[in-house]
Amino acid sequence: MATRIFWKGYLKLSLVTCPVAMTPATSEDEKVRFHTLNRSTQNRVVSQYVDSVTGKPVDQDDEVKGYERGEGEFVLLEDDELDAVALDSTRTIDIETFVPRDSVDWIWFDKPHYLTPNDPVGEEAFSVIRDAMAASRMVGISRLVMYRRERAVLLEPRDRGIVLWTLRYGEEVRQPDAYFEDMKKTKAEAKLMTLAETFIEENTRPWTPEMAQDPVQDRLLEIIAAKKKGHKKPAKEKADAPQATASNVINIMDALRKSVAAERKPKKT
Repeated sequence: MATRIFWKGYLKLSLVTCPVAMTPATSEDEKVRFHTLNRSTQNRVVSQYVDSVTGKPVDQDDEVKGYERGEGEFVLLEDDELDAVALDSTRTIDIETFVPRDSVDWIWFDKPHYLTPNDPVGEEAFSVIRDAMAASRMVGISRLVMYRRERAVLLEPRDRGIVLWTLRYGEEVRQPDAYFEDMKKTKAEAKLMTLAETFIEENTRPWTPEMAQDPVQDRLLEIIAAKKKGHKKPAKEKADAPQATASNVINIMDALRKSVAAERKPKKT
């Protein structure tokens, strides 16, 4: 079932413009969610903003955004002032820059959205933009106001549509050098590499969505179903004790050989 459209606007490439609609490409609707209850009454507990000094509840009309410029000093910003920021990118995705897809590292990708034509008349223009990016193996970079902030976005052709990724802000991405530069440049022995590569090769499978299943979610659903029927919750299976990590080449070699041999044994059905 298609999800509800949460944004409508225009996709623009130079003088080519078409109306488009956008929906999130991911969903958390199926996630098990809990409410916080009062144990004695089983009524839901609600949250409320209170004044940090007086302790009194704050009416929604009195809530306002504030930027702290000093200790206890704030610059107040009204909703209309926040909405007026970057108006040019509120309803138009204007693609002005293109980059090779492989040049954008995965760490910059934030949230995916599906972009589709929102009018039969604009489908041809949409197809031209999509197919031109696909033919040149490029992705488009633009800006768009989403969630009250202007975001850099990446547009990537996919099948008959376009995937729009919001990109993380520059200050959100930490540089790896700060974490990896002090690591020793250790080169693995050729025999170890051969065994490790053999293990990887024999455990390589085509990607399927089942690989990203949430076992905790499945376990929670089992517990909830058991409680509905008045049964005791399923007993928790004991996990195998973790094995000590090998600290020398001989132990690593032995562990890899055992791993490869175990994978080659026929598995029980």
